[in-house]
Amino acid sequence: MADWQKELSTGEVWQQTAAYLLMVHGGAAMATLLLLGALIPLHALRAWRADKNRISGSFMATFNAVLIVTAFGLYYLGSETLRPWMSWIHIAAGCLLALWFPVHIIWGRRKLR
Repeated sequence: MADWQKELSTGEVWQQTAAYLLMVHGGAAMATLLLLGALIPLHALRAWRADKNRISGSFMATFNAVLIVTAFGLYYLGSETLRPWMSWIHIAAGCLLALWFPVHIIWGRRKLR
């Protein structure tokens, strides 16, 4: 949102806000990658072998993989043709992951009972 505001505003506030938020977002992404590295052997592989919550877990893994690939593309690819596509796919995957996460937890807990 701050990125869109900087195009409408002439002040430097939104430019600086967007830069800070992007740094926080990148730091959170690095922490998430560390957590995903631990989550795969401790949670995902065990649940997969136990045949638990495979469908929603597969969606979780897919959304995370799309986020990782598009983040890599946004950071390292300089193509002005691909960048808007990567950005929108990254935003969509992030929103879908945030919406799907509680569904995955609820379905997982229901199947335990």
